Amino acid sequence: MSSAFDKTLAALDALHAQDPQTTTLSDGTAQPQELAYAQRMSRWLERLQETPSDLLGIAVRAQHLQRWKLPRSDYPEGRIGYLTWRRDQSARAGDTTAAIMEEAGYFQEEAKRVASMIRKQGLGRDSDVQALEDCACLVFLENYFADFSRKVEHDHMVRIVQKTWGKMSPQAHALALTLPMNDTCSALVKEALGSD
Repeated sequence: MSSAFDKTLAALDALHAQDPQTTTLSDGTAQPQELAYAQRMSRWLERLQETPSDLLGIAVRAQHLQRWKLPRSDYPEGRIGYLTWRRDQSARAGDTTAAIMEEAGYFQEEAKRVASMIRKQGLGRDSDVQALEDCACLVFLENYFADFSRKVEHDHMVRIVQKTWGKMSPQAHALALTLPMNDTCSALVKEALGSD
């Protein structure tokens, strides 16, 4: 009999695997985009914390749950549209994850706790929410930063790096500085951080 944690992760990954968009992994194989993202999040959590709680492990795995069902294009352009989309997405992911957890055997309070982490309630005050944010920032810098930097105007990209850096813990900063980056991305980080 698998644990409630194992059941929850299996159910989340089954939903992640339904993502119609795929990404090519470093070994050349294709994988549903969201499943790849979720697994990258979990790998970073393993590097950030030696023994993360099961609840944090679930929140990290579920952060982008079924994001394709709520397209960014359904919301207005600009910052307000973006923030509204992000809020709605995290609420939907949190509610879906909480329901999966209760079905797997978790108590309602545990499910609510994970939903609040996914909504990033308490960022800056809650160490679990900070760990989730660190994972998200590290996944972005490691896997999506280079492509993103080719599509976004230079000064805007510098501000994005500064905002990303501002959301990360000192531990995540140290890990981020060890990531291999191309010359363009490395220069963007140096400029954003004001280093030579």
